[in-house]
Order: sequence, then C-alpha cells, then structure tokens
Amino acid sequence: MSNLDRCGFWMSAALAVTAVLFSMPALAAPANPILVELFTSEGCSDCPPADAFLKALDAAQPVPGAQLIVLEEHVDYWDDQGWRDPFSSHALTLRQSEYVDRLHVKNGPYTPQMVVDGSEAFVGSDRPQAGRAFAKEVPVPKISVQISAVHVEEGKVVAHVEIGAVPSKAEVFIAIALDHAQSQVLRGENGGHQLEHVAIVERLTSVGKVKKGNAFSKDVAIKRDHPEKNYRVIAFVQQADEGKVLGAAAAHAK
Repeated sequence: MSNLDRCGFWMSAALAVTAVLFSMPALAAPANPILVELFTSEGCSDCPPADAFLKALDAAQPVPGAQLIVLEEHVDYWDDQGWRDPFSSHALTLRQSEYVDRLHVKNGPYTPQMVVDGSEAFVGSDRPQAGRAFAKEVPVPKISVQISAVHVEEGKVVAHVEIGAVPSKAEVFIAIALDHAQSQVLRGENGGHQLEHVAIVERLTSVGKVKKGNAFSKDVAIKRDHPEKNYRVIAFVQQADEGKVLGAAAAHAK
C-alpha cells in the first residue's frame, strides 16, 4: 500500500467507525462542550490514525448533545528519533506529564493519548473507549464560557473571555491553535508520509485563577506565529486540584 493510500485508509476508517460508534438518538438539549485533547507527535508511527480520528470528530461532530472542542497537542519527546516535529512543544509535554500523574496513567506518558474533559485518558486511536468517554460527559453540566470580540491586532489574537461562577477554585486557559495544517515528513517512523492536522496548539496560556463562587472576565492578547494562517481560540476553565474541565468554548480568528 502506498503512503497516499495509507493516509486515505486512515481517514476513511476513522470516518466510518465514527459514524457507527456515535449513531444515537438526537438530544433536544443544547450542545454540551466537551474538551478533547490529543497528545501526539509526527515522529510516532501510531499517531496518524489518532490524528485522523480527531480530524473526523472535529468535522463530523458525531455525538448528539455535545460540541467536541478538539486540541491537538504535539509533545517533544519524539524529536530525537529521526524527525523533529515542527509543532512540538516542551510545555505540552509537561502538560501531558501532569495528566499522567493526576490520572495515575500506567507506563508514563505515551502517544497517541487522548484526554477527555481532563478526567479520563486512553489511547488516542481507541474509538470504542472514546465513545464511552464522550457518552459519560454529555450529561455533565458545564459552566458558561463565552468568547467575544475576537480579532487580530499587531500579530496577536485578541479576545474577551467571560466565565460564569465556578463551583470550586479553578484556572482559566486560552489556547491559540492553527485551524489546520499539512506536513510532509521526511524522516523517522513516518518518513515519506504527508500528515494532516487540525486545531494544532501553538500556545496554551493560563490567563487567571478564580476563587470558588466567583465569575471571571478578561481581555486577552496572545501572540500568533503565522499571521497568514487561520487560527482557533479555545477558552476553558479547569478545576485547580482535580483537573476536571468545568466549561469550554471555541471561536475562529483569521
């Protein structure tokens, strides 16, 4: 099978399985946001199927009653294995390590790893497990998160973030993510493959902490590295101790 055929197979399989896994009766309630983080690397041969699955989830939004807000987070511990991932970040490696400790993940950090709403971690290409995790989060109430006045100013993405009263002390994060990207991998385990990505985290920034019972309002401005490309702005609030995502929202910035 050629490299192009493999990429097409991964994408077709992801779409087909997604349609089967999440064909449920439609819910009348407004879509509940679910944050889906995928820790991945272009240097890992097991990652392209998970990347394709994340892309399919983002495009199809197959879970009734939910808005899947996806983030593709590229770690850097594969960068010495023959290919330096151009999207890799040590800060994202540290974020994954925090999840590993908090969620008691066996065998340490690995790729691909999916984390759903900060509370459950599993192999990022495990579609049945993803379906179970999404179904569990759909009925969980979330606090209001709103992003408004999004625009670009002097190389920065500027936005206003409003978050409702939190049930426990929490931390507010803003992610600036490339809307989509393609990469031709020349070496390493994926050498010769053209890979596609969505919502690739460029920066993930803590913009404030909130005390129990308080709301949050702030104007934020975060640098972007590629002004010629389209970006997503993702805001989410995460429980300070447990790491549970209490609410999230997404917007686009051109």
